[in-house]
Amino acid sequence: MGFKLDRVHVWSGEVMDQAGGVEAKLSLLAQAGANLEFIYTRRQADRPGIGVLYVAPITGAMQLRAARSAGLSETDNPVVLRVEGDNQAGLAHRLTQQWALAGLSLQGLMMSVLGDKFVGYASFDTVADSNRAAAILGDLGAVSS
Repeated sequence: MGFKLDRVHVWSGEVMDQAGGVEAKLSLLAQAGANLEFIYTRRQADRPGIGVLYVAPITGAMQLRAARSAGLSETDNPVVLRVEGDNQAGLAHRLTQQWALAGLSLQGLMMSVLGDKFVGYASFDTVADSNRAAAILGDLGAVSS
């Protein structure tokens, strides 16, 4: 089994934690032709009424302008790694186990399965950690073949 790996360049910004808060930002991106593959939101526990929106990819001049006008900017924290490949039972456990054994701490992890394929987004604190995670994933894919 092999994996496809990509570093995801994430854009983020604050959103109002209310109906339509996320929609207002996404509307500007949609009008600029953005075909988003990654959308994640979360509330700010220490700031009631405020959330954070993370999106990717943002490409081309129109999308860059739209993202900036929506109050979004490219962020280097978290460092997000997109992983996709063939699904099999226990894969998430094997993967996170190897990362744990290497001392890697996740900021976040989202994995989904559709049919016999999976896609996941793993968030790390640093580029170095994401590079180590990618190397471990490559080794795991080689072993699972």
